Amino acid sequence: MALMPVADALAAILAGADPLPEEMAALDTAFHRVLARDVAALRTQPPQAMSAMDGYAVRSVDATNLTARLKVIGEVAAGRPFARKVGAGEAVRIFTGGVIPDDADAVIIQEDTAVDGDHITITEIAKPGRHIRAAGVDFREGDVLLAKGRRLTDRDLSLAAGMNHPELAVHRQPKVAVLATGDELVMPGSIPGPGQIVYSNGYAVRALARAEGAETIDLGIAADTIEATTEGIRGARASGADILITMGGASVGDHDFVKRALEAEGVAMAFWRIAMRPGKPMMHGRLGAMRVIGLPGNPVSSYVCGFLFLVPLIRALSGRSDLHHVRETALLGRDLGANDQREDYLRARLELREDGASIAVPVSQQDSSLLGNLAAARALLIRPPFAPAAPKGTSIELLRLPD
Repeated sequence: MALMPVADALAAILAGADPLPEEMAALDTAFHRVLARDVAALRTQPPQAMSAMDGYAVRSVDATNLTARLKVIGEVAAGRPFARKVGAGEAVRIFTGGVIPDDADAVIIQEDTAVDGDHITITEIAKPGRHIRAAGVDFREGDVLLAKGRRLTDRDLSLAAGMNHPELAVHRQPKVAVLATGDELVMPGSIPGPGQIVYSNGYAVRALARAEGAETIDLGIAADTIEATTEGIRGARASGADILITMGGASVGDHDFVKRALEAEGVAMAFWRIAMRPGKPMMHGRLGAMRVIGLPGNPVSSYVCGFLFLVPLIRALSGRSDLHHVRETALLGRDLGANDQREDYLRARLELREDGASIAVPVSQQDSSLLGNLAAARALLIRPPFAPAAPKGTSIELLRLPD
């Protein structure tokens, strides 16, 4: 079977990945959820003209020279409007957030007045509209301020509350089940026996999924048997997972059972093996409504493929409008040789030059088992198939890794 190009593999994974059904979420539980509908303001903010400062509400025509002396006829505090109009030669003491009284059109801040009993003398000329927040200056009833497909930030929640929404329609969070395979794997904290290694892949991949708003289900480590692998796959279906991630067992060795178990369970395999480095032995298929991504067993390959393929799938099922990672450019920090037929994703550090230029320095060793270099990397440099040699200083595309 020919190796599938990366772009084609991603398109296959995202094909038909419609957003999951909507549900209502209270504001305190809606952080980083994805809106299923546009959100329009249910009120005008502010509903009336309000003072932006502590001072005195006046008619600007009465305060056009520094000899003006005005009579204070009352007081306005936030939440306690003044019932009368402001007449000629009058002023009303007002505090920040107070409603501007009828016929007043300016506020003189208290620092620009001299108080004498129930009168003030101004020391700064009033200007119409000064220190006043006009009605609707923030938003008006019916304004759509949060669009469908937006992942809600902390500021968005404050805005939604100000628009008078106690809850929001969001898409259900995808459930991602993660199944590791391999007799050689032991859990962190264990003492590995001969030929064994400590299991690490799942921690990064589950963290990736959670950072994108998914719920994660840890199915543990399946032994290298058809029976154990099948049990794990069935466990994912029983959990209601939208996505099953398998790790390892996707190659062609006698002890690689994942592909065989998936096909035996009825998975329609869309592809197996991709023209990329790291991560060639990656699979994708469907088992009913559950999408399956078989990640390679090497930890760097597993993470890179999860970043490139799982993250956009989670975003699609979550209903996000921004599915794809944003590509940036930087200058190469060292020479690179010509590339072969596989698209290469080189782990790299990022440095900032004194002139502000971003420099991408590929880590010294790109072996897909080296977790130390992966943790040190801040970006993946993208080298297309058959890219020519690139000398130091060449512009190169990259994907920034999450912090």
